[in-house]
Amino acid sequence: MTYVIAQPCVDLKDLACVEECPVDCIYEGKRMLYIHPDECVDCGACEPVCPVEAIFYEDDTPEEWKDYYDANVKFFDDLGSPGGAAKLGPIDKDHPMIAALPPQEHDE
Repeated sequence: MTYVIAQPCVDLKDLACVEECPVDCIYEGKRMLYIHPDECVDCGACEPVCPVEAIFYEDDTPEEWKDYYDANVKFFDDLGSPGGAAKLGPIDKDHPMIAALPPQEHDE
C-alpha cells in the first residue's frame, strides 16, 4: 500500500508535503505532485500537511479519484526509481490523464 495524490493537487502544487516527506518520494510534475509507490514508506507525514486534502492512503482514496492511484504509479514508468525527488527537481511531464484535464481553479 502507498499514499496517493489526487485531483485537488492539480495546478496547485503547494509543496508542503514535499517538505514533510522524510524519504523524499514526492516528485513534482508539470501540473501536480506524484508519490513514488516503491519509495514511499507509508509514514503518512504528507497527508495532514496538504492544505487541500489531496493526499489519501491508497485504500481511502475517494471513488471519484480512484484513477489517481494508476496516475501516480504510471508517472514513474519511464523514470524508474530515481531514489529521491530532490536530485531530479521538477519533471517536465505529467501522466496523460492529468495533462488532459482543463485548468483547475483554486480558491486563494
